[in-house]
Amino acid sequence: MSKRPASSVSNPLAEFLRASRARIRPDDVGLPDGRRRRRVPGLRREEVAQLANVSADYLARLEQGRVTSASPEVLDALADALGLDRDGRE
Repeated sequence: MSKRPASSVSNPLAEFLRASRARIRPDDVGLPDGRRRRRVPGLRREEVAQLANVSADYLARLEQGRVTSASPEVLDALADALGLDRDGRE
């Protein structure tokens, strides 16, 4: 029996974080857009990490499904950084 690689395993938290980050423009949260072209829509992972006061590495692991849960404090900080409403926080 073969195991699926971690990157192909469905992780609702990881998928939700990536989608939420993609919906926000830097100027939506008071960050400069800069003149460099963005490879992905929305905020960069490092920008969300900075806004949430978590490490970019930890956020990357969450988004990649390598961490499957986070503390309520981290989830609240990410929700604040992403401007999530009540439904999004659930």
